[in-house]
Amino acid sequence: MLLIGMTSTSPSQPDDVAGYAAVETLYHSYLTGLILALVTRAGTGPAAEVVFRTFRRQQLARFLPGLAKLGLDRLPHAVACAQYHYLSNQVGGVKVEYVRESDRKAWVRYPPPRWIWSGTAVCGIPSEVSRAMLLGWHANNGVVLGNPRLGFVCTGQTVDGQPGLEGYYREWEHDLAPEERLQFSPGEQCPPFDPAAAPQLSDDGWPEARLRRVSRNYAMEYVTSILPETITALGPALGGHVAGIAARQVGMHCFDAMADRLGGVAPGAAGFAAFLVRLARAQGDDAVAVADGEAWIVRQAGWRLMRERPALAPAVFDAWNELWVGAALAHDRWLRIAVTGRRDRGEPTWEWRITHGTYRPPME
Repeated sequence: MLLIGMTSTSPSQPDDVAGYAAVETLYHSYLTGLILALVTRAGTGPAAEVVFRTFRRQQLARFLPGLAKLGLDRLPHAVACAQYHYLSNQVGGVKVEYVRESDRKAWVRYPPPRWIWSGTAVCGIPSEVSRAMLLGWHANNGVVLGNPRLGFVCTGQTVDGQPGLEGYYREWEHDLAPEERLQFSPGEQCPPFDPAAAPQLSDDGWPEARLRRVSRNYAMEYVTSILPETITALGPALGGHVAGIAARQVGMHCFDAMADRLGGVAPGAAGFAAFLVRLARAQGDDAVAVADGEAWIVRQAGWRLMRERPALAPAVFDAWNELWVGAALAHDRWLRIAVTGRRDRGEPTWEWRITHGTYRPPME
């Protein structure tokens, strides 16, 4: 039995910084690509619904623990919210600015290029989808904090051609009705950003390897949310189709970038098996590749990406698996990758069998 590699959960295992970067590239691209696929294949309304559900789930799961972890939970609410977005997005590799006007008003601004709409993707995002993101997260912070006077005012959106997504948290003198928690005021502008006046993270607590892990986690967590929400909102047939074809396309188009970050991928089934093992390891999973004649078997013990979502429709895995199908086709279009083991069906590991086909010219 020939082993290409196997992960370890030992704390002494060295960080694979290049692997983290490859994983972040893949999942960042899949987040953007899936939203674009929802817009073009399902429509603006369903896309906005999925984005709302994704950001609301993220907000409910991450906001309060994040405030405490970043030491912001004793600040005035408007300031705490804006600082949370500034610091949490900054460690995730997102370009972001913060301005405090008072204890009751603080700005957050995401200047171009927007992380979530990287490259030319911004041209395909309707205003309603961007608004759904704000409605899912920013508009709900006051509710979660138990402060019915706190809301968010959006003053610009990059998807509408304005120079950044920006707005401010404000604490009013009165309780806000649900429809008042997100407001729009395009005539206002965020004041100039002064980095020296913004909160800072300790350099000692954020070495490069940790920042890379956080960037990886940042991208992965969005896929943890958006992929199941797509299946739930659209159903397994349409949702699985849209999420699956987006995954295959992203896998194909991201493969070269991932390979560059990893220092290259060896040819053939053996090379791709090693690639899958390294990517599994960089995601925090245990995996091993075993030669089986001319084929290679990759076994993965867990699925860290979805460990917080234990009860999932099979369509979630089916769609996610298309990332690797697409990557295999980009690496070598004659490769075939078949799922031969699934933990969601009671088997001990997730398992893939990778083989290499041959070109057969059409018969005359």
